[in-house]
Amino acid sequence: MKWYTKYLQVYEKPFAEAPQNVIDEVRENLRKLQSDSPVVTVSVIGYNEEKRLLASLWSLSEMKCKYPVEIIGTDNDSKDRTAEIYEATGVPYAIEYQHSCGHARLCGLNRARGKYHINIDSDTLYPPHYVETMVNALERPGVVAVSSLWSYIPDKEHSRTGLKVYEFLRDIHLWIQSIKRPELSVRGLVFAYRTDYARQTGIRTDIKRGEDGSLALRLKEYGKIYFIRKKKARAVTGYGTISADGSLAGSFKVRAINALRNIGGIFTSRKEYKDEDDNLIQPK
Repeated sequence: MKWYTKYLQVYEKPFAEAPQNVIDEVRENLRKLQSDSPVVTVSVIGYNEEKRLLASLWSLSEMKCKYPVEIIGTDNDSKDRTAEIYEATGVPYAIEYQHSCGHARLCGLNRARGKYHINIDSDTLYPPHYVETMVNALERPGVVAVSSLWSYIPDKEHSRTGLKVYEFLRDIHLWIQSIKRPELSVRGLVFAYRTDYARQTGIRTDIKRGEDGSLALRLKEYGKIYFIRKKKARAVTGYGTISADGSLAGSFKVRAINALRNIGGIFTSRKEYKDEDDNLIQPK
C-alpha cells in the first residue's frame, strides 16, 4: 500500500462526505504540531479546493519533523467550503481577495514566523518526512531555496506504466536543467526557501503563472537553489497541468517540443527573462 492511499478516501470528495472522525483526527494532529516558536512555516494556499484540501491537511498532520513548525492557510476568496475546512481542522488562515497564486503565496509569506517557508498546494499530498527533508537541505551552508519532485495519483484514465515513463523522462530533464537554470525546474507545489530573503525579493503578483520560478531567479542572488530527488520529498498530486494539454501523451508532446527547442539554453545560466504578454495580469 502506498503511503498516501488512506488519504484518497477524502480526496476529490465534497466536504459533506468527510467522516467526522477523520476531521477530528486531522484537527488533533495539527494542534499537536503547532509551535509557538516555529523554525518552519508550512504555508497552505487554496482556491476552491473543497474536494482536495482535507486530504492535503491530513497528509501534513502526520508529518514527522524534528523542527518546530507552524501550519497556516490562505483562502484565495474561494466560493466553496475551503475556508470552512481550515476552520474545522483548526488551521489559522487568512482570506486573500486578490486572485492569483502570487497573491496567495505572498499572503502566507507575509504572515510566516518561521525562518524557512514551505509552499504547500492544497490539491497535493505530502509524505511524512517531506518538510524535514526540505529543511535539512535548507540548513546546508549557502543554500537559500530547495525544489523537489512530484508524482501523479494513478487513476483509471492514466496507466501506471505511462505515468512512470512520463515522470522518469521529466525528472531527468528537470535535474539536468537545475544545474545551470534551477529557476526553470522549480514548481510551486514542491518549493521551499528562506523567509527573510523571499521577503526582500518579494513574490510577483503581476503574472498568471511562473511566480515561483521568478522568485527562485531572484533568490539566486543570495545563494544556491538545491534540487532534491529523494523519495522522502516526493509529493503526489492531481492532473491539473496534464489535463490542460488534453492527455498524458499530449502533455508529453508539448513539454518534449519545448525542451528540445530550448535544449541549448539549459547548459548556460541566465539572470533575466522577458515576460510574455499573455502571461501578464492586466491592471483593472
